[in-house]
Amino acid sequence: MAKRPIFVPMLDSKHFVLERYVDFQWHPGFAKSQKQKSIRALHEMALTEYQVANPLEVSSKSEDLLGVALSSFNLTFTTQKGRKLTVEAAFQGSKVFELGGPYTDILGSLPIDAKRDSRLNASGRLTAFRFFGTDWGLEPKTAFYDWLYINALMKNDDLAKQVIDYDGFSDIEFNPERSINCQARSVALYCALYHNDKLDFALESRDNFLTLYAGRVSDPHHPEEVRYLI
Repeated sequence: MAKRPIFVPMLDSKHFVLERYVDFQWHPGFAKSQKQKSIRALHEMALTEYQVANPLEVSSKSEDLLGVALSSFNLTFTTQKGRKLTVEAAFQGSKVFELGGPYTDILGSLPIDAKRDSRLNASGRLTAFRFFGTDWGLEPKTAFYDWLYINALMKNDDLAKQVIDYDGFSDIEFNPERSINCQARSVALYCALYHNDKLDFALESRDNFLTLYAGRVSDPHHPEEVRYLI
């Protein structure tokens, strides 16, 4: 058995994302087919336990082409100067450390190379993010990644229109005991902001976006059975 979260966009305008932890049958192995068996098991239990009737796996392991396209390794956006970046490379290339960074040459890397760049583990403690001259702190913990991901999604109109019909999002590779940021959570937040008519306000400025988190973010390393993330 395994336990993984499913992220549910909320429509009550009081909270935006509800994280529900699901116990399901894990299918061990590195093969994509094994990952997809685990995804199906997770989604079946999400329906049984929490009535999540139309979930989407957001990862390269997804059986849905939309979920694959939404992976941070595949989701791209074009900057004002015409550079085409993946979300993953943009995130890794924005990290500022005690001993260096941001390593902006990473921005143009393939996403797998960006994530594995040796400098990311050899530059001391992560201290901030800097994306094209704009600085972001480490708190709230997921704010910069969510902002980056949602901005990228907004630049992919076809994908953005498709995701709003789903009522839950998972990422089979995400383990909150080891990671903080999650692409499935970012998609859920996008959907919640869309349905609550908050997208324009949230993306108008960094400060506006950060106000969404005030008093609402819990520590991802101490998951509860049910908790509102934002």
